[in-house]
Amino acid sequence: MSMAQEVVAAVPEHVDGPRSNHFGRSAMAVLVLLCGLTLMVGFANKDRCTGPSFDQWGRSEPHYEQRNKQEVCYSDIQHLWIGRDVDRHVFPYVHGDINAKGVLIGGSVEYPVLTGLLIWAGAIFTDTDAGFLLFSALLMAPFGLATAWLLGKLSRWRALLWAIGPPMVLYAFHNWDLPVVLCAVAAVYVVHRGWGKRGADRPLVDRALAASVLLGVGFAFKIYPALFVLPLMLYVLTGGWRGQEMPAGKRYDWSGMVKVAFASIITVVLVNLPFALFGYKGWLASFEFQGQRRVDITTNSIWYWGMRPFMTDDTMQSLVSVLSPVCMALSFAAAAWIGWRRYQREGVYPWIPVSAAMLCGFLLLHKVHSPQYTLWLVPMFVLMRIPLGWAFAYFAADLAMGIGIFRWYYAIEFGQPAGIYDGFSAQAVVIGVWGRAALLVVLFYVFLRSRDTVTDDEDAPVFDRTPVHGGRQT
Repeated sequence: MSMAQEVVAAVPEHVDGPRSNHFGRSAMAVLVLLCGLTLMVGFANKDRCTGPSFDQWGRSEPHYEQRNKQEVCYSDIQHLWIGRDVDRHVFPYVHGDINAKGVLIGGSVEYPVLTGLLIWAGAIFTDTDAGFLLFSALLMAPFGLATAWLLGKLSRWRALLWAIGPPMVLYAFHNWDLPVVLCAVAAVYVVHRGWGKRGADRPLVDRALAASVLLGVGFAFKIYPALFVLPLMLYVLTGGWRGQEMPAGKRYDWSGMVKVAFASIITVVLVNLPFALFGYKGWLASFEFQGQRRVDITTNSIWYWGMRPFMTDDTMQSLVSVLSPVCMALSFAAAAWIGWRRYQREGVYPWIPVSAAMLCGFLLLHKVHSPQYTLWLVPMFVLMRIPLGWAFAYFAADLAMGIGIFRWYYAIEFGQPAGIYDGFSAQAVVIGVWGRAALLVVLFYVFLRSRDTVTDDEDAPVFDRTPVHGGRQT
């Protein structure tokens, strides 16, 4: 069989509704290879901003601040070489703090502890921002490749959206996001595929506990995977696929649900505890920094663009500090409730669609919407059985933002026309902000109404199709 025939004939494993074949090895190899090539292109794109010479602090010259915006090769990795004691190889958090002006000092960074460790590790063997970018890319590339492999196992050819999509070129090495994405995807994988020789023959609670640990680790990288713990808890509560993994004699698995919650909480505590004990001020400073962050031109959020023209800055900051968390919580509750209604109709709690919708709520309503957050959403386009047009539309809006925002910053900082009607860059930002926002609103409902590629029962012949009532088989 040719490789093309193998790809077409391949049918994914389906634990919660098994299928008879799997994504072929040749196809998997091609997928991972393509992802590797895309990562190389992504690195080359960011590396354009490095060198050719360096100042006494290891900062690229000449004209670094101008080049990174004009040539659209900016990355947070290279930028944060200076200003967080990364260039001084200070171990993160332990001696850190935040001063009265809200500036992080003494090795504290504005990210959770595992990302802080990743930042420190990427800087150990270099004294320039170029070396820091290179070593950071080498550390993170395996996470991107592993994510492609897992998505291929779960969703077959749809994983190309991750492996060769524009977001990988723009953002793979923009910030430190590849590890957290792997944690989120790996959690989905172990719930539905298990691990080791027993694989999915392991009890649902055991698989969910492992997934919950992964989500807790993800929280220690970039927070957002913690959102998925609640849908996973409800999936376990309802016994998984059509309740077929419910403990005997139970209508709901309350103990399993609680175990899943505690597994994530304990993981977060254990990962953070050493830093809290040995450098409490520095550890706390990362959270204080995010809490104090103002809604401004750098946040790219609907709050800044929607409220700034109509009120003073102080009023806007006060309102957003309340509205953003409240609206996010409401969106999470709405997604979980709609998922429960689906469970009552269909007998399966749609934990992946609910997780995808909750992520949309977070991206839309959080006070900060950094460009690289698109990497968080791409796996949901892979895992959800929705028309590809939605992914392509989001990529287009994101491309306008990812390019336009830095060209706009260049225009503002270096005296170029920067008004909304003065050129492409400002208009691209407007399209990016409001295009993404509109799509996130629609995707919130599209995800909740759709099936995922992992637990979709449309083609699963093994389980019976007995009608369900009230979430249970009749």
